[in-house]
Amino acid sequence: MPAQRDTHSERAADDAGGPADKRPAAAQPEARPAAHPDDDRLLAALLDGMDAALCAFDADGVVTHWNREAERMLGWSAAEAVGRRGLSGWAVRSADAPEVEERLLAAMTVPGRQVHEFALLTKDGGRVLVRTQSSGVRDAAGAPAGVYCAFSEAHTQIDLERSIALSEGLFDEASWGVVLIDADLRPAVVNAHAARAFGVRRSGLLGRPLGDVLGNGLEELEGALHHVLAEGTPPAPADLWVTLRPGGDGPVEPPLRRCWRSSFLRLSSPLAEEPVPLGVAWLFHDVTDAKLTEQQAARTRFRDSQLHRAARAAAECEDPMEAAAVHLDFALAGYADHALLDLAAGARLVRAAHAPGGAQEHWHPHPDSGLPVPYMANHPALQAFEHGGPVRTGAGGSTSPEWARARSWPEGTAYGMCTALRSRGRTLGVVTFLRGAARRGFDRADIAYGQDIAVRVAAAVDLAQAVRGERRERGARGARGGLGQPPAPRW
Repeated sequence: MPAQRDTHSERAADDAGGPADKRPAAAQPEARPAAHPDDDRLLAALLDGMDAALCAFDADGVVTHWNREAERMLGWSAAEAVGRRGLSGWAVRSADAPEVEERLLAAMTVPGRQVHEFALLTKDGGRVLVRTQSSGVRDAAGAPAGVYCAFSEAHTQIDLERSIALSEGLFDEASWGVVLIDADLRPAVVNAHAARAFGVRRSGLLGRPLGDVLGNGLEELEGALHHVLAEGTPPAPADLWVTLRPGGDGPVEPPLRRCWRSSFLRLSSPLAEEPVPLGVAWLFHDVTDAKLTEQQAARTRFRDSQLHRAARAAAECEDPMEAAAVHLDFALAGYADHALLDLAAGARLVRAAHAPGGAQEHWHPHPDSGLPVPYMANHPALQAFEHGGPVRTGAGGSTSPEWARARSWPEGTAYGMCTALRSRGRTLGVVTFLRGAARRGFDRADIAYGQDIAVRVAAAVDLAQAVRGERRERGARGARGGLGQPPAPRW
């Protein structure tokens, strides 16, 4: 700081109305503030609190600063290091010192930071490979005044850089979706894969509630996030079924249901004495196709088992119509809530059986002993009977009882599938399978399974009609011959 002059002219004093030291403060010449006595201690505390080792050199290469981390790493105290010219003979081998010092001091004349690796000597004679970052220091006039150098053990720096590179790789183009969730359960960082999975831009998801993009499955996901924040990282991945909400300004599409195999990692601050949760890293991978394949395979195995069990049970039935009812009862497990069997009686469809229910209570042994079903025009059962193939229908998400009542179906029905009973080139009737609103609609695999059941039911109905026709013919022959009606054969 430049010193103020101690002399002044008598004229200046007289003009001010008194001696110079008696003038008001506003009239005193402007002086620069003196350095606070605690500034040096504050700087020393900042340097000693750094995680990286730091040393500084003046323009002549004399060590001016040496912090506590440098002392811990090399063993040389600040009192032993500060004031030495260069590093030769104590922190660097004499043979390597010229090259090391030249590279360090060159930072004064080169813009930016310079990164180097070389070996330093410890006080006990060991060697430590360090990675340094050096940068020049300039005075107020812009002239080189020295250089500071931050260094750490090379393997520690490499671990840090590797961690940073891993983070950059995950948030660039990883094959898994990665979302960082903050403590308020809002996305803080989203990688490109996750943004594509959600169907939004990466920036469009940040800070938004997860409920804006997820429908079904949101509660399970939030429960998992709460558990991770409270208890820590779970031991194994979990499969979460979620439904994506349709977005954009285009036509409204049905919600897309996906299965995401998810792993969760609790993120805690490494700078706190006790772990402080910063959020959760959510990593997920879409396994919908694999899960659907597994479910389809399991469903096919179960349905094949049901068909086999139904065939064995039907083989023990004396009456073929009872065997048809058995096939309907076995078909309901995991497939439908109700099954209706309507047989052709001239131009009408007559209710012959329905399931669930006992065989004696819920089926009629002869179609002509039942009542015609009052189906509306263009009813799915009439369409299936006319075209000889399957017909699907649904309430479109509505649970109105009028929809089922208008079709003469049980209350609560939301989906129906009707398929014709075909045997020996004839259409014998229609079998109808019904589902409630809690189930999904019938898909192609369901239609194929329904047709498999219809084939077996049609065979049983055809056999029952053939037996009844043979009994009638025998009765007619016996009446003509005066022998009466012969006893019915046992089938």
